[in-house]
Amino acid sequence: MVMKIAVLPGDGIGPEILVQSLKVLKAIKLKFGHKILISKGLIGAESIKKTGLPITQETINICKGSDTILLGAVGDPLYDKDPQRKIRPEQGLLELRRILGLYGNLRPIKSYNKLLKVSPIKQSVIKNVNLVIFRELTSGIYFGKKGRSQEEAYDTCTYKKDIIKQIAIKAFETARQRKKQITLVDKANVLETSRLWRETVKEIAQKNKDIKVDYIFIDNACMQIILNPRQFDILLTDNMFGDILSDEASVITGSLGLLPSVSFGDHYSLYEPVHGSFPQAKGKNIANPLGSILSVSLMLENFGLKKESFCIQRAVNESIKLGLTTQDINTKKHCKTSEVGEFLFNYILNINKCEYQV
Repeated sequence: MVMKIAVLPGDGIGPEILVQSLKVLKAIKLKFGHKILISKGLIGAESIKKTGLPITQETINICKGSDTILLGAVGDPLYDKDPQRKIRPEQGLLELRRILGLYGNLRPIKSYNKLLKVSPIKQSVIKNVNLVIFRELTSGIYFGKKGRSQEEAYDTCTYKKDIIKQIAIKAFETARQRKKQITLVDKANVLETSRLWRETVKEIAQKNKDIKVDYIFIDNACMQIILNPRQFDILLTDNMFGDILSDEASVITGSLGLLPSVSFGDHYSLYEPVHGSFPQAKGKNIANPLGSILSVSLMLENFGLKKESFCIQRAVNESIKLGLTTQDINTKKHCKTSEVGEFLFNYILNINKCEYQV
């Protein structure tokens, strides 16, 4: 298979973790004989420094000409300290999502037996958790009309029915491949946008009666995902609620550094770890590359390369079992970022059977 991948290293630890992801891709390429073509582009603060823009037309063209996109991270504290700056790194990612029509985000949340003790939540609560959060990505309060005066500020939350339908239909399609269970997270007792979400999902549910659909308010969902996360399989929700829930759910795994994600549309997809640019770790070779590497596994699976995806998952699981991980999940005897990547590279090349073992 020939695969063209746009690689956007971005800011902070983004370039370091992507080096390890590309190592893993190289191992897959060598083991299975695929042809992988890499094209690199600028985004975020690095793009601003070199071009004055958070994303350039050149980078957009690279992404449009590729089969998929692999992103490191976007964000720089220099811009966080000055909220009045008109040009910000995050604008590059938001613009890319808009141009490519990446309307949905999928974030798998799973627990690893070896890391149950790393989480502050009781081991009996989080054991065998395996759920997915579907987050709408291009509407809602983050994209609504904004304004402020000296004494007042507002952010408008707007949703159109068609926007809700396209992400909900994807969630129903995925549910059919999993446990046939969806939980819609909203605030329909207070918000008109949430009422539209609930009405729309109920309409879709009427045409998909093989899927069990539950409804829960966001405040209760935040509590339940900590008290009893195994009750959920697919959580479907809007942009802001999905942002909050997915970060909260990272506590289950023990580290944000373990979480992969994919942002998708009808024609393009973008894979990235959930964590941010983590500027405090930049250049120190201590960042956890597994979220990025598991994003590569997710990418290969979605391209139908299941054996290749399983190889990566099994290698990651083995590194966790052996304690060959970074300091965020192994404080006593940890590895460097590059050492984790090197282990995974060699393990994949020498593995005999590509079947995932928990």
